[in-house]
Amino acid sequence: MKLKAPSACPVCGGQYEITNLTCKKCKSELGGHFSGCDFCNLSDEDARFVLTFLKCRGSIKDVEKELGISYPTVRGRLDGVIKRLGLKSSISPDEIREERKQVFDRLDKGEISADEAAELLRNL
Repeated sequence: MKLKAPSACPVCGGQYEITNLTCKKCKSELGGHFSGCDFCNLSDEDARFVLTFLKCRGSIKDVEKELGISYPTVRGRLDGVIKRLGLKSSISPDEIREERKQVFDRLDKGEISADEAAELLRNL
């Protein structure tokens, strides 16, 4: 069983720094100050969400079905992961208009409630 290294110190909550690497084959060691991958600091829950999002090829509707959560929840989780990864989301005015249109279309089809639509529109 492969254990996952903790991403934060249990004493103070600070981030760990990788200072030692060991070869699995010959057991040689390399010491220094190394950075981990961007995804290493995600919580297990966020990592599972990202894997599900990729498995669903970015289809929010499919992620909704797979995880049994609402559209606004998927968007909120996605926005949270984007923020935690330090990525900037710059949406053009045309993309915002298209997002709004999709929200209203989903509302018209009964796929989301008025409250969910209002939440989505607030987050655009």
